[in-house]
Amino acid sequence: MLSFVSVGLLGLLSLSIPVGIVLFLLGFGIDQFFSAFPLTRGLGSMVWSTSENAALIAIPFFVLLGEILVRTGIAARTYSALDRWVSWLPGGLVHANVATATMFSATSGSSVATAATVATVAMPQADRLGYDQKLFSGAIAAGGTLGIMIPPSINLIVYGFLTQTSIPQLFLAGLLPGILLAMAFLAVTALVCLVNPKLGGARRTFPLREMALGLADLLPIILLFSAIIGSIYKGWATPTEAASVGVAGAMAIAALFGGLNTRMIGEALIGTVRVTAMIMLVVIGASFLNFTLSAAGLSQELRGFLEGLGFGPLQTLLVIVAMYIVLGFFIETLSLMVITIPIVVPIVISLGYDPVWFGILMIVLIEMALITPPVGLNLFVVQSARRGGSIAEVMLGAIPYVLAMLAMVAALIALPQIALYLPMAMR
Repeated sequence: MLSFVSVGLLGLLSLSIPVGIVLFLLGFGIDQFFSAFPLTRGLGSMVWSTSENAALIAIPFFVLLGEILVRTGIAARTYSALDRWVSWLPGGLVHANVATATMFSATSGSSVATAATVATVAMPQADRLGYDQKLFSGAIAAGGTLGIMIPPSINLIVYGFLTQTSIPQLFLAGLLPGILLAMAFLAVTALVCLVNPKLGGARRTFPLREMALGLADLLPIILLFSAIIGSIYKGWATPTEAASVGVAGAMAIAALFGGLNTRMIGEALIGTVRVTAMIMLVVIGASFLNFTLSAAGLSQELRGFLEGLGFGPLQTLLVIVAMYIVLGFFIETLSLMVITIPIVVPIVISLGYDPVWFGILMIVLIEMALITPPVGLNLFVVQSARRGGSIAEVMLGAIPYVLAMLAMVAALIALPQIALYLPMAMR
């Protein structure tokens, strides 16, 4: 059965069949060949019970929040403000790419949306100031990955839903690793540009008055993040309710900056429907596949395989990490999560690991998949915003940041408290 799922998954994806449809087809195949019971008779109930879960309502709200911020010019203001504060570092404006991506990650919940937003604003600056395209574009692609780590994160919501793990706890657990990873990206950028100054640009300084005035453009994003996360941890709102608060705040910010109009609202709503429909098809397909896998006994089969290797908990975990790195080369990130969670998470929990901690470890591995070829989505998003050059340049520029992510994986395994400190403190 394990071979059937692996070969079937890669084979169907190679035919460019939509991921959600692939998940349903695999579920039907498992029902047909490996189950003694007619599992498809539970399809209607499975689709309905998945769709009506209140936790998933947060997804369209967070998508809409990101769409509003992208379409109202707030990204350009944020980028300009951060340019004044970080361009004195070795690498110059490259640091603004990472810093802006970090700020938008705290509101958008999506890595692809974050990368697209920053790339649209930043790439013209690279052309104008003569920056090396490799590191500049690689920094945008890597910074965009923070969108699924720093809360609110759509991927963490999906993980919490599929594993029945507390979403507020996951949000807290992702905050410190997300900030540390952003700082690691800044440090890697500075180190690379110190070794080879040609990869960066001119280090620029601005008068203190200009830097102080720039803080006014950062204030809306900071207030929005505080409203979303603060309302959750003060107990005033659930993640779903906090998402709606975020949308209301984004609308108020758009009105304040003069970007609120019927055309913007229409475009944001259409974009939200498209993204949400794609996510929900994948989630529902994953729920059906999870149901058939569990009923057919794949989890027990995989657990027996891992136990047969004779490895201890740490060695087994390292095998799982290696599996995610390899699969991340070929499978889109959300799909990789929903396909593997029902199989891997029960095994990880049986080994004695915390599901909240493993969720953050998985997110770092998923982030890595976003900037590793051949299927790294952020690489293609950034390339689409460039006026020339090949995608190989973006791939090369992302390599230092992949190494930083590997270091974060090692740090999380060696020091689980990096992820668990805030959740435990809040308890």
